[in-house]
Amino acid sequence: MVAVFYLVGGLAGLLITWGGHLVGTPRAVLIGMSVSALLSSGVVFRWGRRWSRNAFHLPIGSAAGLISTGVFLSPDSGTAVACAAIIAFTVMDAVLLFNLVVAGAHMLLGLAGVTVALMVQDSVSLPTALALDSVVVALAVATRVLVLRAADAGRDPLTGLANRRGLDEALQQLLTDLPRSGDRLSAALLDLDHFKAVNDTRGHGAGDALLCQVADAWTRALPSRAVFARHGGDEFALLLPGLAGPAALELVRRLCAEHPGVRMSVGVAEHRVGDSAAQLMRRADQALYAAKDAGRGRCELDGVDSDWDLARDLAAAVAASRIAVHFQPIVDLGSGDVVGVEALARWTHPELGAVPPLEFITVAEQHGLIGALGEHVLRAACAQLTALRRQSGRQLRLGVNVSGLELCDPRYPARVAAVLEETGWPAEELVLEVTESLLEADSEVAVATLHALRALGIRIALDDFGTGYSSFSRLDTLPVDVLKVDSSFTATVTSSARRGQMLRSIVGLAGALGLDVVAEGIETAEQDDLLRSVGCTFGQGWLHGRPVPLPQLAAALAARSLGLQPLAPRPLAAAG
Repeated sequence: MVAVFYLVGGLAGLLITWGGHLVGTPRAVLIGMSVSALLSSGVVFRWGRRWSRNAFHLPIGSAAGLISTGVFLSPDSGTAVACAAIIAFTVMDAVLLFNLVVAGAHMLLGLAGVTVALMVQDSVSLPTALALDSVVVALAVATRVLVLRAADAGRDPLTGLANRRGLDEALQQLLTDLPRSGDRLSAALLDLDHFKAVNDTRGHGAGDALLCQVADAWTRALPSRAVFARHGGDEFALLLPGLAGPAALELVRRLCAEHPGVRMSVGVAEHRVGDSAAQLMRRADQALYAAKDAGRGRCELDGVDSDWDLARDLAAAVAASRIAVHFQPIVDLGSGDVVGVEALARWTHPELGAVPPLEFITVAEQHGLIGALGEHVLRAACAQLTALRRQSGRQLRLGVNVSGLELCDPRYPARVAAVLEETGWPAEELVLEVTESLLEADSEVAVATLHALRALGIRIALDDFGTGYSSFSRLDTLPVDVLKVDSSFTATVTSSARRGQMLRSIVGLAGALGLDVVAEGIETAEQDDLLRSVGCTFGQGWLHGRPVPLPQLAAALAARSLGLQPLAPRPLAAAG
């Protein structure tokens, strides 16, 4: 905001010199001041975000001095009043940046300066100067009221810290600034250990006092650029711009040690290139749970050396094509026919055995392996299904999961196109599945990548729909063709009448928008029947078939076409 006001003030000064009657030295001085304001605007815009709030006393005070000088040099009353009106910009800056006392001091000094300068103008009366001052004061009061109201919307009423909304806004702003500033950024989640016991034994008043104590103590000790927020309940969140993960971990450990009477578990994560706000906070949350699992009262950093060995083995497995691809059937719920499959990566470690997909995919994202892993899965799935089509003539639509990091790479569409050309798999039969939380920050690069993929003829599916991130309003803005209802949602549709009605609404809305709906996690015949009754188009889950290697899938499809057996046994117990 300071940069904007400097810019507008500089332009206004140039307009005044152009339209006024200044000549000689006063004109040159006023032009020089205007140019200085424009240059200062560029300096503040480029580096101002790194300054502490106190650093802005100098540019605001200097601007007030420049304006008073401009008023003094004005050749007539009209030019003088126009120059003096620019003081409103410095006053508004002061009330935006500083507390009431400091902002009031800036306002009084600035108005005193321009008022004295106006009095030097014989043709400007004191009532005129005071009238101008009153207008500026009214603008300042209105601005201050709006600032306080806006701040309250993002503040926790108990502790005075930023609330979740304020935290989200601050994090989004920091992520927007990262490419330009080149700063490091770390985030931490802090959980008060055994807080419930405090509420239960000493009352909620004691619990509230403890929360306020933590808020006050940490706020005083944190760097000026840090953002400390109450994340909800007994959990706090911390954003540390300018600090790498290890430095952030050292800082929170030191602060925890300085307050031994309040035991806390803390998880820290450093922002990685391509991380959305959701991904960064999710990794901090994972580190927090690691701290709790290790016995509470600990501070842990996400992605520490413990997974380097796994990352090394994963890289070797990807390079040697030892990551298997299994396929889970997707059926048309109306006819019962298998119309597609979802490709799922599987890794059997030579020593550890089967590694859970969530674990090795997280390692791949943290260690820069996700691009190679994703490309391997896509190529293997396309090649295997192309071979199946040639052998049996069966054409299935292929769904492949995509990492948010892959979508943030502008070269990703070209890599996908190359794989399709290499394997001969048609683009219109490929569905790339992206989790909505990965697009939570509305990354321009990620959304542009989705548009580029659709331009190739590829369909886009919004995976895990129905979880906490889902927003109906965003269906109109994201380039999506398919909604995949999350399995956790499907699991409750038969036990919750409200969930059943919500599902009916989702299906109806999707139909109105021309979107297909795939229900994930169908495990019982009751769920299957309900999904059919509400008009859900497609489904997948253990009821219709578990993920299996291609030969097993091909055999099951052949048997199914002959009417010999279903793809999967109906009873869940038999499915394991």
